[in-house]
Amino acid sequence: MAVTNDPGADPHLDADAKRLAELGYKQDLKRSWSSFSNFAISFSIISILAGCFTNFGAGFNNGGPISISWSWPILSVFILIIGFTMSELVSSYPTSGGIYWWASKLGGPRAGFYTGWLNLVGLVAVTAGVAYGCATFIDLTISTWSEGYAADYSLTRVFLTFLVVLVFTAVVNIFSGHLMAIMNNISVWWHVFGAALIVVLLVVVPDEHQSIGYVFTERFNNSGFGDGSTSSLGFFLAIIPFGFLLTQYTITGFDASVHLSEETQGASQGAAQGLWKSIAYSAIGGYVLLLAVVFAIPSVNGAPDNAGVGAGGVAYVFVSSLGSTKAGLVLFISATAQVFCATACMTSASRMLYAFSRDGAVPGSRHWQQLTASRVPARAVLLVAAVSAIVTAPALIEVNLGTAEAPLIIPVAFYAVTSIAVIGLYLSFAIPIFLRWRHGEKFEVGPWNNGAKYKWMNPLAVAEIVIVSIYLMMPFVPGAVPFSDDFEWKFVNYAPIVTLGILLGITVWWQVSAKNWFKGPIRTVDEADPAGAL
Repeated sequence: MAVTNDPGADPHLDADAKRLAELGYKQDLKRSWSSFSNFAISFSIISILAGCFTNFGAGFNNGGPISISWSWPILSVFILIIGFTMSELVSSYPTSGGIYWWASKLGGPRAGFYTGWLNLVGLVAVTAGVAYGCATFIDLTISTWSEGYAADYSLTRVFLTFLVVLVFTAVVNIFSGHLMAIMNNISVWWHVFGAALIVVLLVVVPDEHQSIGYVFTERFNNSGFGDGSTSSLGFFLAIIPFGFLLTQYTITGFDASVHLSEETQGASQGAAQGLWKSIAYSAIGGYVLLLAVVFAIPSVNGAPDNAGVGAGGVAYVFVSSLGSTKAGLVLFISATAQVFCATACMTSASRMLYAFSRDGAVPGSRHWQQLTASRVPARAVLLVAAVSAIVTAPALIEVNLGTAEAPLIIPVAFYAVTSIAVIGLYLSFAIPIFLRWRHGEKFEVGPWNNGAKYKWMNPLAVAEIVIVSIYLMMPFVPGAVPFSDDFEWKFVNYAPIVTLGILLGITVWWQVSAKNWFKGPIRTVDEADPAGAL
């Protein structure tokens, strides 16, 4: 009988462990997640009850209602195409470090090194952004129900709440991987019924609603650029795209389905479907939710209160349209959903850090790849929490574009962190998507694939990512434009500084050192003993 060194040839391995062994890894993580749980974690991280509300102002102030009613569905289609291209990849290569593993497999160690670091930075930033948004909504919820609490508002208080959220998500992640799967399953239904209840309240409770014409044709420019113009070419080519952050940030983090693939049963199908379905369902649900909010915008003296909404965001809409009691309930539903979301983000980021460390790409890798007795990368969780707190520290600086009597507080640090998340994650997606397109028919597809449609899907996906990333590195307000009379560092969108700094650092590190020792994914399966993958 012929002897084989194929690590996937052992008949005692189940299909998932066998495929993982073929890719070079032992089944170290516990494979206890169902396909629904895999879908649930990406759906939870996308969290329409988080991104739709925390970044509502980014869309509304940069274009007005049309920036929501038109930008959301258009961008959602492009993001779904990105999801389809990634679903094909995870079906073929279902590993925890998936994004980086794909790039390494298709483009070599250098492509993998860049992809891994961009993905890791994006995941840490999205964890930070979601946790800070969660803290903001916890503060808004309590403030809505308590005038005394509202009167003592401070950025320091919000930041301390943010730290509590980070600690909570870290503790939950460390002490039970199985509990995480249960939480994400609960999170799906919390989002579904919570969003449905909010929509019903916004439809039934307000005495009046804005017109269809307002929702789908009204435009204005609160960006501070272009003297408020809404008819110039710059308005359509620059101002409205600033609002893309709302959609692009909300519908992100779906690569969690990839990072949890080693813990998912039937991963080649389950992770692929979990990824694209989380995008599709979130896009539809998020659009209905956002339209309900825009229709419920209050009027003052017979005209929509655009200025009030621009300054107060969704909280102002809820309080004005629903009253403080029901508004507090809506904010509570959203804040709780954001706790689920932040917890899921921590899971995804820590699994990526674990996988990247497993291949020796992170300083101190031997620490971050260690698992507890319950097979959880606890040290990776703690590092993600610590770095998340550090990158969000600028949120302690107040940025007021108004006056003491009429403040207009712009969350520049929050927008910057969320921009970093979007840029890092989507650029890391773009690399393997492009490489798969370049491989053409040579690419070995998995059970779930796009067939010949990859020929137009992949380049379109890459183009969307590059264009949106460029927009998100632009200044948010005039005071952030270098050499302008109003320039101050507190206004600066530090997303391009961080992103370009990271790219420069990766490049220098690669040229000076990493290219000599980083060879891509390291096999943990002994080809002579394939049963070791069990």
